Amino acid sequence: MDIRELRAMTDEQLTDVFEDMKEQLYRLRLNHATGELVDTSQFRNTRRAIARALTVVRERQIAAQGKKG
Repeated sequence: MDIRELRAMTDEQLTDVFEDMKEQLYRLRLNHATGELVDTSQFRNTRRAIARALTVVRERQIAAQGKKG
């Protein structure tokens, strides 16, 4: 998922995407443990997507604090 797409989302959509990505990472770990995972680069891509989503959340928190103070 691209950072521009994440920034265009509402807070609720961003939370849903974050939860979906966390679930996907869990499934990847499970598949890796059982030997079913073929492409291990999916771990890296999923972790980076989670980091992007958290970055957007943090940017919005900082912007909200800046408006208050």
